[in-house]
Amino acid sequence: MTDGVIAALLVDDQELVRSGLRRILRRKDGIAVVGECADGDEVPAAVAAYRPDVVVMDLRMKRVNGIEATRRLTAAGGPPVLALTTFSDEELLSGVLRAGASGFVLKDSPAEELIRAVRAVARGDGFLDPSVTARVLDTYRTAAEEPVPEAVDDLTPRELDVLRLMAKGRSNSEIADELVISGVTVKSHIGRIFLKLRLRDRAAAIVYAYQKGIVAPRA
Repeated sequence: MTDGVIAALLVDDQELVRSGLRRILRRKDGIAVVGECADGDEVPAAVAAYRPDVVVMDLRMKRVNGIEATRRLTAAGGPPVLALTTFSDEELLSGVLRAGASGFVLKDSPAEELIRAVRAVARGDGFLDPSVTARVLDTYRTAAEEPVPEAVDDLTPRELDVLRLMAKGRSNSEIADELVISGVTVKSHIGRIFLKLRLRDRAAAIVYAYQKGIVAPRA
C-alpha cells in the first residue's frame, strides 16, 4: 500500500467485467488497479510484477480456476484474495474459502459493497457477502474435512462478543466501534479465539459460530 492507496490486481476472463471493475475501483476511493489477468495461470507472474495488496479473483476461468489460483497463491504466501462470483456459486465459494480466500463478494453487489470488501480484505479483516453467507457456510461446513472443535466454553464473554460480530460480517474496526474497544484489543481477542478454538482463519471461525449457534443464519 503506497500513500494509503490499496493496490488491486483483477483476475477475470471477461474483459467486460474487468472494465466494469476498473470503473468502480478508483484512486479517489483509495484503490488503484495496478494489473489485470485473464486467467488464473497468469496470477503468480502478475503478483510478482505488480505486488498488489489484494487480488480480486473470479472463480470460473478456463485454464486455472479461481479456487486453484487461490490455493497456489496462499501456499506461496501471496496477498489476500477476495473472491468475486455469482449468487448461484455456493459450492465454489465454499471451496475458495477452504483454499485460503479472505472473503467473497457477489458480482451484482452495489459498487459501495465491492469497495468496502476490497478495503476490508486489504487490511486483513476479511469480508463475506451477507446476502449469501449462511448458504455458503452451510456448504463449507458440509464439505469440511475436520470436525469442528468443542471449545466454546473456553471463550470469555468478550471473546464471544467478538466472534458473534465476526460471524455477522463486521470488520475489526466495526467490532471495535460497537464494543467500544481499540482495534489492537480486537486483534488480540481474535488471536485468542483462533488459539482456543484451534481455527486457522476468520472463515473457519465464522463457520464455527454458525455451527454452534453463536449466531443464527438469516432466513
